[in-house]
Amino acid sequence: MQSRLTRTVLLIFFIGLLAFPLIYKRLAARNSAAETKTADPATVLARYGFSLTETSQSAGLQFKHTAPQLDAKLNHIMEQVASMGAAASVSDFDRDGWQDVYATNSGEGSKNALFKNLGNGSFKDVASEVGLEGMNSRENGVSMGAIWGDYDNDGFEDLFLYKWGRPELFHNEGGKSFTRVSDAVGLPKWLNANTAIWFDYDRDGKLDLFIGGYYAESVNLWNLPNTKMMPESFEYATNGGRKYLFHNLGGGKFEEVAEQLGIKSTRWALAAVAADLRGTGYPDLFIANDYAVSELFFNDGGKRFREVGAKTGVGYSPKSGMTASVGDVLNRGQFGIYVTNISEEGILVQGNNLWMPKAGTSGDNLIYENLANAMGVELGGWSFGAQFGDLNNDGFLDIYLTNGNVSLDRNKSYWYDYSKVAGGNKAIISDAANWPPLNGRSLSGYQKKRVWLNDGAGSFKEVAQLVGVTDINDGRSVALADFTNSGKLDVVVANQKGPLLLYKNSVTPEHKWIDFELEGASGSSGSNRSAIGAQVRVFWNGQQQVQEVSGGSGFCAQNQRRLHFGLGKSATIERVEIRWPSGKIQIVTAPEPNKIHKLKES
Repeated sequence: MQSRLTRTVLLIFFIGLLAFPLIYKRLAARNSAAETKTADPATVLARYGFSLTETSQSAGLQFKHTAPQLDAKLNHIMEQVASMGAAASVSDFDRDGWQDVYATNSGEGSKNALFKNLGNGSFKDVASEVGLEGMNSRENGVSMGAIWGDYDNDGFEDLFLYKWGRPELFHNEGGKSFTRVSDAVGLPKWLNANTAIWFDYDRDGKLDLFIGGYYAESVNLWNLPNTKMMPESFEYATNGGRKYLFHNLGGGKFEEVAEQLGIKSTRWALAAVAADLRGTGYPDLFIANDYAVSELFFNDGGKRFREVGAKTGVGYSPKSGMTASVGDVLNRGQFGIYVTNISEEGILVQGNNLWMPKAGTSGDNLIYENLANAMGVELGGWSFGAQFGDLNNDGFLDIYLTNGNVSLDRNKSYWYDYSKVAGGNKAIISDAANWPPLNGRSLSGYQKKRVWLNDGAGSFKEVAQLVGVTDINDGRSVALADFTNSGKLDVVVANQKGPLLLYKNSVTPEHKWIDFELEGASGSSGSNRSAIGAQVRVFWNGQQQVQEVSGGSGFCAQNQRRLHFGLGKSATIERVEIRWPSGKIQIVTAPEPNKIHKLKES
């Protein structure tokens, strides 16, 4: 018997589909017009405080993603099944002071790229020089994403590459080359991962590794015995990949402890983020799942994890979770959690979620309420990657979101047949042979991106087209970083079967900023060298904002580790409080604005 939610979704599907041809043509025309829409840069800068200019080609980021060609049994829906794998992550891999970019590819025989920032506004692909290039094949699987973290505390960021296939860990040899160490650390031989993050869950000063599976690890997408490998439900699927938590033992050794510590989920994970949500000093774990509810695991002192999604509210409604990012949205010293889902005008409106702590709740009694609609960040199309960042340096965190699923024929839609699959029973949904052929039709393609500006009063304004974001690629991964060390967050976007884009940011000089680049002391009583998990609170002009150094967030992405705070006009910084992962507190009084502050744990 179908659930009430399924029947509601189907009703929305079929009512909307009666008018879909007209709606779809109207959307296509609107998006087509958006491709050529421009705005006067001076006017944009004066009105919104910033503008974005796409500069990938002139900057040397010449990269185009290719998709894999999976088992021929999936040919009829290949574009939909093979619709992930474009990812971008940021790190200063050689410690020269400039942020670099690693981009993943997914076609068999295709090459990943490591773009070294030359410090003059341009980049050079050095993947082949350092040993991070050829990672994709039928035999070993293809790349889905990558994250950086100094797992051995030698001062250089190492790279973990997660795949539909054999995951890989590469040790950074002083910023000059990388050595594959996957076998030595005990990684599984095969899994179908779509998310991974570094975090020190037990605060022992060594980075641990979380990996979230999508397809079950028994599935080899290039060699399928049958086609019964799809989710068993569009709402409560639990036949996805398992979760892994590798505890760092030191000396290059890891121990897998996920189930032992209470993480037993087999839902279809697409994104994860870790942050101290309760003020305990220990990072909690949030997982955005496709075809299911989100999951929130409270960390009990590094000894076990408790799943509290239903209790806290974030696991209330099953959707299609695709990103997970945290941010102090209202400058109250508390993190909200942003999760993207699917919205298609006239067809299906799941809506994105902005989970905000409910007033009067905290600690183990923390309750979240979804304020995405009230704050204006609910409708983002078929939303994938999204990140928080102060794009105009006005002192409030904004949101950059990319979207678009499969862009084929603009005038033909796959939504009608897609809805028929969604309404089927377990046997129908889980067998790919029952999914109708795409036949060149689009499924939420050619979509406009979203750039939401935070007004600081509880609402956001969408300005993407106005500030220069006009691409309509099938976006996947978003990463934010200051590539020019000038106090402005630039944006890197990885697109499925599309180009890697670099949106260079121009910000009004009236708005001040301050950045913090942290380094943990490591050792017996210190923090991990990457300082992942460190929290920084900036107090200025009678307000505050907290940020936490992250080991991965969004959809298959990682921002720069350096924390960037916009301050607005006439900024007077009272103090900065740093809580290191070790628990040590450091106070910096009246630090200078418009400067990158490099701090080491004492």
